[in-house]
Order: sequence, then structure tokens, then C-alpha cells
Amino acid sequence: MTPEPETYNKNLGNLRVLSVYAVLGALLALSQPTPVSVSIGFVFAALGETLRLWAAGHLHKNVSLITSGPYRYTRNPLYLGRLLIFTGIAIMATLPAYGNWIVLVCGYVIFFVYYLPRKERVEPARLQGTHGERFSTYYAAVPALVPRLSPWPGGSNDGWHSSRLRRNREHWMVLGLAAVTVFLMWRAYTGT
Repeated sequence: MTPEPETYNKNLGNLRVLSVYAVLGALLALSQPTPVSVSIGFVFAALGETLRLWAAGHLHKNVSLITSGPYRYTRNPLYLGRLLIFTGIAIMATLPAYGNWIVLVCGYVIFFVYYLPRKERVEPARLQGTHGERFSTYYAAVPALVPRLSPWPGGSNDGWHSSRLRRNREHWMVLGLAAVTVFLMWRAYTGT
């Protein structure tokens, strides 16, 4: 059984987005990266972005219940990808006194204690109202975040589409992540 619907607070949503950019800005401004930290962090970030690219190419918001591609393994591949990217950037940044690890742990606490539980109250209720029994079956079979080991057999076989990727503006995330990586690598090699 899915939770009751909850209204979306646009101001709170904007505050969350601004806080993410503020944390990213602080990480970049205070970072003391090394070539090794950037290389290791990039692996996590690249895995996260690869997952997001796969998911965004399947996502057809507000049109149908998406159960193809990575959505056959987890209901929230975009959030999982975001966590991997955040982990990668935190590793790449390297702050004095292990500050990047403190930021990472705090980010995880906020994500798992506040953000994901809130999303799990809002989105399933909305999707249940739109897709009914089909969503209930999907909700019961596919985990919110940690992927299943095998694809959900009830998932659709709808393919990946570059038009969906563009519509979901994931190309901006790729460009942003590339810029952050280049900046941190430059900083790692120049010591500035």
C-alpha cells in the first residue's frame, strides 16, 4: 500500500536546490585535490552519471509508468546516480581536516533521513493515483534505491531514446560534471 499524497512546496524545493549549489561551491572553493583523489572520485562520479544517462533516456515524465532500463532494478536510478556523483565530487575535492568526508557523511544523513523518506511519501502517492494497480505491483517488487540483483520481470521493454535524454536535460549534468572534474584536476596539478 502506498502513502497518502503530500503537496509540493516550491519554496522549499528551491531552497534545497540552492543549498546543493552552495555546498558544491564551497567544496570547489576550499578544495585541495590531488591527482589520485580526482581520479578515484571521478570513477564514482562517472558511474553515477552513466546511470543517470541510462535512466534519463528511459524517463518519459508524466506520460507513462517507466519500468524499463534501470527502472527494472530500482525505482529511483536518478537519485542513486546523484548519490554516486556526490560521493565522487566529495572524494575529488579533498578538504583540509577531512572536511570532504564530513560533508559526504552529512550529505548522506540528509539524503537518507530527510530527502528520500520525503520523496517516498510524495512520489509513490502521485504515481499510485495516476497508474493504480500497475504501480502498486511495481512498488512492491522494485526497491526504492538499492537495485535488485535481477531485472523485474514485469518491467516494460521500452527502449532508450536520446530525445528523452535531451528533454530531461541530462546533457547539462554531463557538462557540469565535466567542468567540475576539469577544474579539480587543474587545481590538483597546479596546486592553486
